[in-house]
Amino acid sequence: MMKTNIKIENLKCGGCAATIKKGISSIQGVEDVAIDVENSIVTISSETSTLDAVKIKLSKLGYPEVGDENTLVHKAKSFVSCAVGRIDA
Repeated sequence: MMKTNIKIENLKCGGCAATIKKGISSIQGVEDVAIDVENSIVTISSETSTLDAVKIKLSKLGYPEVGDENTLVHKAKSFVSCAVGRIDA
């Protein structure tokens, strides 16, 4: 089992966290997802190397890794993901 921490942009609240958890959990090989909202860190536990797939999914949801490009599109997507996460929660 491998644990990986990814520091991300645009993480604001529990709604964001719920959307991220749901999105990342759907990736094959991901066993567990923990989100530290205060520090903007996503921790994934996986048996296989799913890191690239996870980073792509995070970016598509609007939460790119710190250091990656954080465009207006990412910010807009994170706003939508945040709202959807609040509705689902």
